[in-house]
Amino acid sequence: MKNIVYVFIVFLLIGCEAQAPCECEKETNGFGPFVGQLVYMGSQETVEVFKAIDSAWVARDYEAMKSLINDGGNFTFENGTVVTTAQEFVDFVEQEYQETIADGKEWGWNTDYAFATYLDGSDDPEAWNQAGEWVNAQFTGPNGVYIEWYHIADGKLQNWYQTKAALPEE
Repeated sequence: MKNIVYVFIVFLLIGCEAQAPCECEKETNGFGPFVGQLVYMGSQETVEVFKAIDSAWVARDYEAMKSLINDGGNFTFENGTVVTTAQEFVDFVEQEYQETIADGKEWGWNTDYAFATYLDGSDDPEAWNQAGEWVNAQFTGPNGVYIEWYHIADGKLQNWYQTKAALPEE
């Protein structure tokens, strides 16, 4: 009887042996604008850079914002304004703030969500969007819903796009 118990324990130990982690390919879905590009989930580190930009923006800490924005990018606001430097970016944000306050309107927003992705896989030398990662974020403010894409590489905002929709009717 003891031998049966020992055999059972040996089989139990063999069956419970730790398995090596799966060496699976990274999961992807979607596609990018360049041939062969695939979309992957990005990192929390990139989301943290986004959060630092968002925190500086709401606090109107323009020095912090400028330190997180790369000059020479393409930064497109929902009204079609395009700026290319950190100084132009914060100047436009401050102008919008001052106009909002002067009109007696509320300024601020709730950050609804944010996640990071990245594009990879194209051999096209024109595939500029494979550097760094992209954060998609949604905000709800008193005057609308904003969806923004933050292209972040080397810890700085490289490109940025903002869209706006009306607040949903209740």
